[in-house]
Amino acid sequence: MRLVALDWVNFLLADVRGGLGAYVIVYLLTNAHWSQATIGAVLTVSGLTGIMLHPSVGALIDNIRGKRALLIAGTVVLSVCGLAVVWMPIIPVVLAADIAMAVLGGVFAPVVAAITVGLFERDALPARLGRNAVFDRIGNVFIAVVVGIFGTIFSQAAPFYLLPVFAALTIVAVLAIPARAIDHERARGLAAEDTRALRRPESWRVLLRSRPLVVFAAAAAILNFANGPLLQLVAQKLALAHPGYETGLTSTAIIVTQLATIPMALLVTRANALGRKPLLIIAFAAVPLRGLLCASYDDPSWLLGVQLLDGVGAGMYEALLPLVLADMMRGTGHYSLARGVLGTIQGIGGSTGQGAAGFIVAAFGYNAAFLTLAAVALAALLLMAVAMPETRPTPRKLDQPTPGGVEPETR
Repeated sequence: MRLVALDWVNFLLADVRGGLGAYVIVYLLTNAHWSQATIGAVLTVSGLTGIMLHPSVGALIDNIRGKRALLIAGTVVLSVCGLAVVWMPIIPVVLAADIAMAVLGGVFAPVVAAITVGLFERDALPARLGRNAVFDRIGNVFIAVVVGIFGTIFSQAAPFYLLPVFAALTIVAVLAIPARAIDHERARGLAAEDTRALRRPESWRVLLRSRPLVVFAAAAAILNFANGPLLQLVAQKLALAHPGYETGLTSTAIIVTQLATIPMALLVTRANALGRKPLLIIAFAAVPLRGLLCASYDDPSWLLGVQLLDGVGAGMYEALLPLVLADMMRGTGHYSLARGVLGTIQGIGGSTGQGAAGFIVAAFGYNAAFLTLAAVALAALLLMAVAMPETRPTPRKLDQPTPGGVEPETR
């Protein structure tokens, strides 16, 4: 029962963790007639404000036993925010809604990951986290198709009016996960699977002393600066060139991306055999290539096809993230806190990237923005390739906790 319920939670939360931001941007650009600079500024301010709370949210997730209630409350708040954007697309309302959505970005995925870690033994995590990602991606495709159809037939407001429907279904799925089945000590990385012996959390400073975590966070920040604006830039370029088909084209871009993420998520289920670092290199390499190809041609079919690389990059990275963090934070008791800190660092990169891309587009055009972001992404790839160790534990360490986190295979 818990397996099926978790599948449905990932499936139904897809639009929450997926492309809602792209629909907000296109709606503000074409229906509310906001300028590129205004959109970029609001996204930067709201993003930076919201993401500063991610570490606090992570610490809360580590300590709270009401993880299911947190998911339910988040879906309700998100529905209200989506409707507010449509009903009152003015700067104060959109800014407040966007801040709330930015905070929720630090809630949904970490809570689902923590619940998963609390439900499954460590050696089963790659397969289960990969399965989470597969259902999330399939859900994104399904929701993008539904939104594209409704948006084309009715209006661009359709994605926001569908939010309460998916929220209600998500609540049913969350309640189907047995609360008593979640081992909350293991969910924060405290309990050893073999003995279930409880340990005290280490100081939060262990995050600063973890070299793999520091390298991973730096590379992730640079990558998100480059990757964060790319989907929105493609959606904007297509929307401006083909008025009247904005929602359909945005949905198509998301569908293409999500279709590519499914095989990437399946690869992550083999992460114990393949290792984490080779998969991370593939994910990071896809982003600079995508930026370069987006700048090469303006044809809509080409731009939509290039979105396959978004699925390779973002799909692989997002599926690996909770697993790599579980490796690095093993035994510390700060699994979700580390996720929150990383979320803040990534969010700073993504939000500043949004603002920078908006101003580059306004001053020099879309192609200049694509090339600039590709160059930044290349720097992230080089850092990952040179400085990031393999975090996959040895077979012995799959069964034994290591104080201060799992030692990587190589340094």
